[in-house]
Amino acid sequence: MVKYLTDEDATVAWGQRLGNSLDAGAVIFLQGDLGAGKTTFSRGVLQSFGHSGAVKSPTYTLVEPYELSDCTLYHFDLYRLGDPEELEYMGIRDYFEDDNVCLVEWPERGAGILPLADIEVTLGSKPPGREMILRAGTARGEDILARLVSE
Repeated sequence: MVKYLTDEDATVAWGQRLGNSLDAGAVIFLQGDLGAGKTTFSRGVLQSFGHSGAVKSPTYTLVEPYELSDCTLYHFDLYRLGDPEELEYMGIRDYFEDDNVCLVEWPERGAGILPLADIEVTLGSKPPGREMILRAGTARGEDILARLVSE
């Protein structure tokens, strides 16, 4: 699925739409260059789960947990990760449990350690806005996209 996002509000709105379609246990990879809108999109996903506070990119902490009413959402930013093996030391597998939702920015930096993504979101510049591509990577992802399309 390819969509054109005119501005930041549209990016947040599509994050909310995707969030409304997610199941607990979903793994979402967010791809794109610096400034492409990955954290902005994440803000929309978090808002769909009832989060009303600030959403910052966890560039220095690697992960930011959000305890929400329906689940725990973990927002990862692996931009500064030196080696995928570092994820093993932080107990990465414990985060990807069936009752959590995980958003992962820069997932290629965790290649070989991270689980498969249910949905891959790729954001890129397409002036004056940005282009978003959504792809399913699993059967769960196909179900998520089917719900998203039927909204």
